Amino acid sequence: MIVLGSTVREAIVDHAREGAPAEVCGVLAGSHDREESRAERAHRTPNVAPSPRVTYEIDPEVLFETIDEIESSGREVVGFYHSHPDGPPRPSPTDEARATWEGYSYVIVEPGADPRVGSWRWTGETFEEEPIETE
Repeated sequence: MIVLGSTVREAIVDHAREGAPAEVCGVLAGSHDREESRAERAHRTPNVAPSPRVTYEIDPEVLFETIDEIESSGREVVGFYHSHPDGPPRPSPTDEARATWEGYSYVIVEPGADPRVGSWRWTGETFEEEPIETE
């Protein structure tokens, strides 16, 4: 399970709306556990994918800088988020092919008038949907 603070959920939905029609992305920070993680902060990162309307990519240098910032603040990487502007809020075959952080959450948001947010944990072979609790 992943627990998203209400401000974190709002932040990723706002980011997705601002970036549409392109996909947006970022890193979630908080406390990480294989059973339950808590996302306390969303760190925006630029989407450097060649086709940002259909995929996302975080520049490795920016990712390392973001991880350093998260760890310096006493938090851990919880996972990642990105948007699917036209839905659905579940991993695409491309998302699955590029996933690398085993045991971490991948939160996907579909913006719009009634935003939908889903989360999956990468097992190292496939994504498993996980419950989201908002507080």
